[in-house]
Amino acid sequence: MTTEKIDSVSITTQANVFFDGKCISHAITTANGTKLSVGVILPATLTFNTAASEVMECVAGFCEYKLDGSHDWVKSSAGEKFNVPGNSKFDIRVTEPYHYICHFG
Repeated sequence: MTTEKIDSVSITTQANVFFDGKCISHAITTANGTKLSVGVILPATLTFNTAASEVMECVAGFCEYKLDGSHDWVKSSAGEKFNVPGNSKFDIRVTEPYHYICHFG
């Protein structure tokens, strides 16, 4: 099930802009202190480095991702999630806007 609403949050109004505007997100902290980001990736193939583990939740659109050390691209669509280990990286490619929530470990 796709998350449609996140209640009782603090949001950073200054956007995080990465890869020349191909990825734009906003940092969110929930009432219980959970850290998230909500954003969109425009058509591109990008590589992200992680410090903490992450769960990428697709809200709309779809992506293909490849985890560090893998040679296989895996599709993730609306309502689906994928896990990224901490202290690693992953490649993501999108052909249409990919709306996501990133849940930090």
